[in-house]
Amino acid sequence: MTNELQTARLLDYILLPLKRRRRFRVTGASMLPTLRDGEIVLLDPNAYRRQPPRVGDIVVAKHPFEMDVKLIKRITAVTEDGRFHLQGDNPSALASTDSRSFGPVPQSTILGRLTSRFP
Repeated sequence: MTNELQTARLLDYILLPLKRRRRFRVTGASMLPTLRDGEIVLLDPNAYRRQPPRVGDIVVAKHPFEMDVKLIKRITAVTEDGRFHLQGDNPSALASTDSRSFGPVPQSTILGRLTSRFP
């Protein structure tokens, strides 16, 4: 996987207090090498208002069985019925809680798309 997330720009800092961006901290090693544990990333909560999520997007989603738990994962596939397969970038399956263990998720669990990272 390539590292597609750019460093936060001035626009991201302006949009943050306007609630057009949300800040999340990466926890764990599931998204290595793309994202590191402790890294701060920004989410666009409105990214999917006009277009559906796409394969390759890095998203924040609610865990399907523990709704207070948020997951940062990559969309790796879309099922025929429109659900999304989420998976960590870390090649070790043991490093990631994702669709390999809980199955594909509906779009309603996806909170938005990651846009950038803090330097």
